[in-house]
Amino acid sequence: MAAGGGRIRKELNECQKDKSSGIIVTITQGIQNLEGIISGPDDTPYSGGKFRIEINIPDGYPFEPPKMRFETKIWHPNVSSQTGAICLDILKDQWSPALTIKTALLSIQALLCSPEPDDPQDAEVANMYKGDQPRFQQTARWWTETYAHADEGGSSLSPQDVAIQKVVEMGFAEEDARAALQANKWDATAAIGALLG
Repeated sequence: MAAGGGRIRKELNECQKDKSSGIIVTITQGIQNLEGIISGPDDTPYSGGKFRIEINIPDGYPFEPPKMRFETKIWHPNVSSQTGAICLDILKDQWSPALTIKTALLSIQALLCSPEPDDPQDAEVANMYKGDQPRFQQTARWWTETYAHADEGGSSLSPQDVAIQKVVEMGFAEEDARAALQANKWDATAAIGALLG
């Protein structure tokens, strides 16, 4: 167990008490394996979304940063659209034992408001952000509606079913939509591009 087991419990209690931040943290498999949920900030293409973040607490916590990655797919320059890896300094070399799981999640939430495309985790997304803002906004909003709303329980459909539905709504046959999505790792934007191309 992490040396900071008592501290982790205390941090979890603090997160439970604060309902205003739009952040929820739960234990998934023991005190070192947690899941965070952050709300997409208003006035961003992530608004209205609920984003799940996997949190693994290393044995050296709080002297080592927690390992965090997005479980919910998100279109953001500082998050890998494939793996959910997050490029954020406080999750690496700028971590301090004074920081907490909650402050790390709040920092990720702040990153959604102000991306840093010059220090990207996903070069394709960063290039779109810098070169075609309207397309970036549209794609990020689409990913939020497709992946971050299904997590809320508002939809009983799997993310794959939601993606198929979105492609079918663009006027493609269901079997073509499914084939294109499977060929493009369930990335609807790439699947639609392949169908149009």
